[in-house]
Amino acid sequence: MPRPPSAGRSVDADADARGDATLDAASPRPATPARAGLVLTALVLAAVVCNINVAAATVALPSIGDAFGASQTALNLVGIGNGLGLAMSVLYLGAVADRYGRKRLLLIGLSLTVVASVASAAASSVEALVLARVFTGLAAGAAYPTTLSLITALWADGPARTRAIALWSSVSAMASVGGSVLAGIVLTDAGWRPSFLMAIPLALVAAVLVAWAVPSRVAESEEPVDHIGGVLSVVGVGALVLGIGIVFDPGEQVPGIVLVLVAVVAIGGFGWRQRRTRFPLFDLHIARRRLFWAPAVAGTIAFGALLGAIFVGEQFLQNVLGYDPLKAGAAVIPAAVGLLIAVPFAARLVGTRGTRWAMLLGYAIILAAFLTMLGWRESTPYALVGVGFLFVGAGAAFVMTASSRSLTGSTPVRRVGMASAASDLQGDLGGSIMQALLGAILAAGFAGAVSRHIADSGRAGEIGAEVTAALQASFASAAHVAQAYPADAGQILAAARESLAAGAWAAYLVGAIVLVAGALVVRFGIPDRGGEARLHERYRADDERMPQPGA
Repeated sequence: MPRPPSAGRSVDADADARGDATLDAASPRPATPARAGLVLTALVLAAVVCNINVAAATVALPSIGDAFGASQTALNLVGIGNGLGLAMSVLYLGAVADRYGRKRLLLIGLSLTVVASVASAAASSVEALVLARVFTGLAAGAAYPTTLSLITALWADGPARTRAIALWSSVSAMASVGGSVLAGIVLTDAGWRPSFLMAIPLALVAAVLVAWAVPSRVAESEEPVDHIGGVLSVVGVGALVLGIGIVFDPGEQVPGIVLVLVAVVAIGGFGWRQRRTRFPLFDLHIARRRLFWAPAVAGTIAFGALLGAIFVGEQFLQNVLGYDPLKAGAAVIPAAVGLLIAVPFAARLVGTRGTRWAMLLGYAIILAAFLTMLGWRESTPYALVGVGFLFVGAGAAFVMTASSRSLTGSTPVRRVGMASAASDLQGDLGGSIMQALLGAILAAGFAGAVSRHIADSGRAGEIGAEVTAALQASFASAAHVAQAYPADAGQILAAARESLAAGAWAAYLVGAIVLVAGALVVRFGIPDRGGEARLHERYRADDERMPQPGA
């Protein structure tokens, strides 16, 4: 076992190139780890692996719908599957990583990502694809939380950590956006199945870098894991996202309501358990801090808005505007540009004006994006589309940088896995819920608009119930009906495009309303810079008084 590092040394000077250094809680904490650039590259690349899979499904949804004749609700579940698996598991697996080794769990997650990617590409039905996508998310849940927790544990609180978190946050979000371009290229040349294999080379490279450069043990906890709380969190989050995803479907309202009720019970049980167990999975003493819960809620909404906008937008671009997969994937490049441009300004603004100002500016930009998207129509030029994606990316960069910094800064280092899991959860849960919500509104709006078209056509009596259901299911399903009735194909496709545009408008309107609620949380839940500094000092004093594990 390597000896503890001496004062003034970054990590154990005798640690070899395999990255088996240990930095325990009693050791002096350096400002940055040894080989900081290589370590950060490994962790950021691992985060990219976890995020790039999101883009593959988002761009491929129209092609998947055409291949399987899937309903809009089924396509929504394919789209949210990866985020669902992540959201279900990050709290539990974040605590497991805190206890049993963050580097170990990161390597396990990267390995499972390879298996899950192959399973997605080989899916023989839309149901199998949904399961494979959830498995992909679970694999990412083992890897993604550890990336931020390792950054927080290895970089001391200060400008260096803020810059590292800003880079991690922006590149992670850019992977979700930039991956759309790669997915579009693959879809154009090889179809949707190979698009799910994009993450495999990156996962292998990331695993090698992590194994070589990242220290094995970094100030990890000795507290036992609350497995009961972990199971309750998995059930609660999973039932909540699935319930929201199907509750607006006319044929799935009862199961959707049941799932939401199960989520309420499970989440309530989770809270009860955390208040009474000696070693909580989610420390409510920390979670109720203003600089923890308010940024977490606001970040959940903002990052969810980014993924939800792209989720709905990709279907709008391909089905309404007629973009091919490559053009649709490239259409979201402005979101990545917005992220790239905004990140350094976001990090600087957090340091000079505090969390509240940075998040409010981000919310204002995202809201402007959604107002732009409300103006999208069948004849919308790309310039207006690009502006919408540019704004939503830039706004998300401000909010997510400030939120991640606030979460980790208000948490003691021995519980950084919880802060990292909460930071990941705000993206995963926010993305899943907003995709589920906006996707459900899109599906309901599409079905309702199709019904109105049928009623207005005066031919409702001629159209059987089976054909009506197929027309209402999804744009891909309506396209299949158009192929079966060539004489009416033009009218059917025109009505389907108008219906999808109406559903997208309703989805963006609901998203704008949710954004206003998030901005109110920021304004009244997060103090100004001076109040924020005083709260951080109080949190540090409280943490010093708290008994340490094994004391």
